[in-house]
Amino acid sequence: MNSLLGSRYLLGQMIGTGGMADVYIAQDQRLAREVAVKILRSDLARDPAFVARFRKEAKAAAGLNHPGIVAVYDSGEEPAPYIVMELVSGQTLREVIRQGERLPLNRALEIAEGILAGLEYSHARHIVHRDIKPANVMITDKGDVKVMDFGIARAMDDLGATLTSTWNVVGTAQYLSPEQAVGELADSRSDIYSTSCLLFELLTGQPPFTGETPVSIAFQHASSTAPLVRTIKNDLPADIETVLAVALSKKPEDRYQSAQAMLDDIAKVRLGKEVTTKVVGKPFLTRRSTLILGGSFLAAIALSVTGLLMSGNDKNSGEMLPNVVGLSEEMARALLANYSVTIKRAHDGAIPKNRVASQQPLATMRAISGSVVILTVSDGPGDALVPDNLIGMSLIDARSALTAVGLLVSQTIASPSNQPQGTVLEVSPPVGSIATAGSSVILTIASGEVTVPNLIGIEAIQAKTLLIQAGFLINEFYDFDSTQPEGLVIRQAPDAETAQTIGQSVTITINKLP
Repeated sequence: MNSLLGSRYLLGQMIGTGGMADVYIAQDQRLAREVAVKILRSDLARDPAFVARFRKEAKAAAGLNHPGIVAVYDSGEEPAPYIVMELVSGQTLREVIRQGERLPLNRALEIAEGILAGLEYSHARHIVHRDIKPANVMITDKGDVKVMDFGIARAMDDLGATLTSTWNVVGTAQYLSPEQAVGELADSRSDIYSTSCLLFELLTGQPPFTGETPVSIAFQHASSTAPLVRTIKNDLPADIETVLAVALSKKPEDRYQSAQAMLDDIAKVRLGKEVTTKVVGKPFLTRRSTLILGGSFLAAIALSVTGLLMSGNDKNSGEMLPNVVGLSEEMARALLANYSVTIKRAHDGAIPKNRVASQQPLATMRAISGSVVILTVSDGPGDALVPDNLIGMSLIDARSALTAVGLLVSQTIASPSNQPQGTVLEVSPPVGSIATAGSSVILTIASGEVTVPNLIGIEAIQAKTLLIQAGFLINEFYDFDSTQPEGLVIRQAPDAETAQTIGQSVTITINKLP
């Protein structure tokens, strides 16, 4: 991967990573602005059907222009599928929840309102998110709410893939609508259900359904009534119980039929007005039907949670193939017992060893019983080749080259040299050697002094980018200054305009609310 992505975006510091993608700060060379670039995982890049859907849905998401939605600016597929997004300074709602502090009622409702406002806008344009969860909601440094990953969620849903890896699906299962749990089509009302699960957690500190496995959680979504929120937190107003009961109805037709309708009732709760919406929901599955279906239903739930049940109206002959990506070879073979399975193996840093990394034909296709299905099974991250052209590179180019092959810079050592300052002199492990993907590399660079930029009063992300570009390492601390906006750098060491040896550390203190 070149540091200049799409001949336009200069990749900088990685600011996030997950089972689906890595996120980088980047400079848009054409418009001279900072953006976030999300580069999708390698197994998705190998699926032509996903790439096609991703291209289509990213373009649709790029048409969403709303303050409650993280804007999508651009997308591409080379060297891997990527999207270019608005760079948002803040933290995900998942990070907020993990801090363990229960939010006041009004703040929890404000966040729900922010999500619903974005959804109302997207739904009016026939775009359903399908994966509303804390990790897909940003809380900006100013406290605003922004929903992200519209295009990715929709494209992956169309592919029949899980929105997280199958070994990390619990986070999604906790916010899964009943219809998604049993493999049926998701629509705008599915987003409303998921948002309500999230609101339930914000109010109580726990999602409405928990369990030891994704299967057990999904089964509860489909068959069990959510607990009354006031049995967990008894100081909540009675009308919030009504709002959640309607929104968490098992049948989509019994829920709020629009995000705006739920917004209206939340506004009544905040104003202390009576909520008159009636709860008419009934169990998605009756006890009798559950008993009749028994193990078959549980099997269907298991398939759905791991992305194995597909929706659609494909008229091709044969049965729709299950999606076995992420499963063990043994489980994949069992699910594909009616087909002739061919196994290939390949290294894959995104898929754990001995799990299925890809399949052909895809899960979106139908296949006749007995036909061949080719599975590529991961041999784990495997080895990474330390690029042989690192010597003589600038520090920032060397970082990008190493990131591209799955290696990280853990340390820089400055050494006297007649080479331009910041030039890479030595690499450990040495260039051309084999290292384990994901491991660290130490760079020895030409010493020299550069001026420390003035970072006081600018956004933290911008400060980090300036330091990386200048060749400094970063130490990051947090403090609170009531006279300054949150998210700005309030102190730095060494001071601005002082000379510092390249490759050394600069400490910044970022303003953060207590």
